[in-house]
Amino acid sequence: MSQFIDFTLPSTVPGRTLHGFRCVPEGQVRAVLQLSHGMVEYIDRYRPLAEYLADRGILVTGHDHLGHGASIRTKEDYGYFAEPDGNRAVLADLHAVTVLTKQLYPDLPYFLLGHSMGSFYARQYLCEYGRELDGAIIMGTGFQPKALVKTAKTLCRVLATFHGWHYRSSFVANLSFMGYNKGLEGRTTHDWLNRDQAEVDKYLAEERCTFTFTLNAYYSMFSGILRLHDPAFLARMPKDLPLLFLSGDADPVGEQGKGVRRAIQSLKDAGVLNIESIFYPGARHELLLETNKLEVFADIAAWLDKQLAKQ
Repeated sequence: MSQFIDFTLPSTVPGRTLHGFRCVPEGQVRAVLQLSHGMVEYIDRYRPLAEYLADRGILVTGHDHLGHGASIRTKEDYGYFAEPDGNRAVLADLHAVTVLTKQLYPDLPYFLLGHSMGSFYARQYLCEYGRELDGAIIMGTGFQPKALVKTAKTLCRVLATFHGWHYRSSFVANLSFMGYNKGLEGRTTHDWLNRDQAEVDKYLAEERCTFTFTLNAYYSMFSGILRLHDPAFLARMPKDLPLLFLSGDADPVGEQGKGVRRAIQSLKDAGVLNIESIFYPGARHELLLETNKLEVFADIAAWLDKQLAKQ
C-alpha cells in the first residue's frame, strides 16, 4: 500500500505557506512525478492518480498553488497569487517543491505533469528549469490568441487601478470562460469539464472549486500565457526533453484539439524534438476525472515506463 504524507513548506512569498502531499510507494521508488494543478481546484483531487502511480513505483507529489486549496490563510486568499509578480511567485513555488523533493529523493528520474492553468505554468517551467527534469506531461492545455490575452491583461490592469488587485471581476471571469459550455447548455454551467455528471456536481458543490479569481491572479496567469508566445523564451527549453501532450478532443480549453496542436507546433518551431500526443475522442477538460480516466492513468504510466526504460 502506498502512503500519503501531507506537508507544508514556506512559499517563496514571505509570510505565505504552501500545503502539499507526497504519495510514497511501498517498495522501491523508481521515479518522481510532480503535479501542477489547474485554476480554481486543489491538489487533493489528484489523489486517485497518485495512488495508481505509486502502486507502480512512482512517487507522486504536488502542492496547492498560492490562492488555492489549503495554501490560503483566510478565504480572502482564494484566487489571489502575490504582488508584485504573481506569475513569478507561482513558478518559484513549483521549483521550491522540486528542490525539496529532490533533497528527500536524490538521483531519481524526475517528471512534471501540469493540467489546465497548471499546464501553462508547466510549459513556462520547462523553459526555466527544464534541465532539472527528465520529461513532462502537458494536459488540458491550449494556445489562446496573443491579441486576446494581451487585451485581457490590459483590462485587468485598468480595473485594478479603480478597484485594487484583490477585486473579483465577474466580467473578466465571464470573458475567460466565454463559450466553454457552448453546445452543452442545459444541465449545469460546467458540463464542459467532464462527461461524468457526478464529478461535475461534486465540483460545483465544493467551496475550493467555486471561488472567483482576483484581478491579480488573472493578470499573473495572462502574463505567463503571453510568455509562451515568445519564440526567444521557448528557445530556452531543452530540445531533447521528452514531452507528452494529453487532451480530450471535446475540450474547449484546447479548442477541441486545435489549440493543443498549435501549442505543440510552437515548441516544434522552437526546435523541441521529442513530443508525443494523445487525443481522447469525446473527452472534455478534466481527463483525470473523465469517464475514461483509467485509460488516461494507464497511458500516463506507460509513457513514464517508456522514459524510464531509456534511462
